[in-house]
Amino acid sequence: MALILGTNNANCQRRLRHLSENGIKKIQPHQKKKTMSSKANILEKIKQNQPLSISALPDLSFLGLENYENLDKYKSVLQSIGGDFVEVADYDAIIEFIKKNYNTEKRIITTLPELSQIAATDWKNDNPHSLKDVELTIVKAHFGVAETGALWVTDDLLGQRVAAFIPQYLAVVVHKNELVTTMHQAYDRIGNQEYNFGTFIAGPSKTADIEQSLVLGAHGARGLMVFIMA
Repeated sequence: MALILGTNNANCQRRLRHLSENGIKKIQPHQKKKTMSSKANILEKIKQNQPLSISALPDLSFLGLENYENLDKYKSVLQSIGGDFVEVADYDAIIEFIKKNYNTEKRIITTLPELSQIAATDWKNDNPHSLKDVELTIVKAHFGVAETGALWVTDDLLGQRVAAFIPQYLAVVVHKNELVTTMHQAYDRIGNQEYNFGTFIAGPSKTADIEQSLVLGAHGARGLMVFIMA
C-alpha cells in the first residue's frame, strides 16, 4: 500500500487511479558497466611491458672474500652486540664454566646429552608454558656468521621453539670451524636445508625503542654466552 500526499490534487488522484488499475511496474535497475578493476588494470599493463629477454643474475661470488679471520671477527662483533664468548676444548670445560658462573640450583635445560650432569634433558615434550622458570638454556648451533655475530639454529636443535627465547640466559655451542664469513654465505648454506623453524640469534634480546636507551632482555634472554669449541 502506497501513501501519496496531496490526494486532493487532481493529478495525484489520476495517478492513484492509474496505479490501482494497472498495478505498479517493477523498475529494473540499470546494468552496471563491466569495468576493469584497478588491480586487473595494473597487472595487464605489467604483462604488456615484460622485458624482451630475461637478464642473468649478477655474479656475487666476490662476497665473502673479505680479508679477515672469521674467528676473530665473530668474537669482536658478538661482544659489540651484547653477547660474550668462551673458547672451550670440550663439553667438560663447558660444565666447569657453568658451575662457576651460573646458579646451578635454578632450572637449567639442554638438548645436549653431554651436559646432562648439570642440565635437564627430558623437557622436550613438556608444555611450553612450563618452561617459564628456566634460568639457562644450552643448545647447539649449526653455524655462526662472522660479520653479524649471528648463530643459525633450527627446531631440531632447539627441542622446542620457545627454548631459546623464554629463559633468563641462553648459551649456544658452536664449533669454530663452523663459522662463515658473511650472511650471503650463510643463506647459500641453508638454501637447501629442510626445517620447520629456523632463526638467526645475534646476541641477547635487546631494544632501543624505550626512551632511545638500549635495554637488554626486553623480549627474551638477558644474556647470551657462546661456547666456541675447538
